[in-house]
Amino acid sequence: MSKAILPVLAVLFALPAGAMIWKGQNFADVFQAVAGPADLLQGCTDVPEAVALAEELRDRALRIERYMAALDQRKADLATAEATLRTRLGELRSTKGATRASRNGSTEAVRTDIDRLIAVYDQMKPAEAAAILTNLPADFAAEILMRVQPETGARIIAAVEPRQAALLTAQMGARSVRKP
Repeated sequence: MSKAILPVLAVLFALPAGAMIWKGQNFADVFQAVAGPADLLQGCTDVPEAVALAEELRDRALRIERYMAALDQRKADLATAEATLRTRLGELRSTKGATRASRNGSTEAVRTDIDRLIAVYDQMKPAEAAAILTNLPADFAAEILMRVQPETGARIIAAVEPRQAALLTAQMGARSVRKP
């Protein structure tokens, strides 16, 4: 007799499932809990443990919702900050490139000016160059003497008074030590 009941039960369970498939219903909707959170306590309000548990679960759910909202806000803030940083980084890179180009142009212009100045001192008579160099700051005069032709520099130093020549020579030596 039990063997005859099994096929009948299978048909009883299969018929509604087949009808749902035929109608195109979603199985998840059928098996979903129908009771809301307030309905869960219906009939259990006289059990203090159940009430306390329900309140605790409701509080936890609220805390989780607040935490998730805070996380979403932090994600949005981080995305905004990242976009701002990327924009600023692009601006800084372009500024750096422009500054480097400007500095290279300025450096080249200074080198050209220094080369012209050195050429002028190379063409001057040693006595005239010595008279001018003694009135310049010692480090600047030493820089000029380091860059002129060695023969011209020797003649200029020979035309400078000995005390000033010693100072210029010391400046030239100190410059050589500083620049490896």
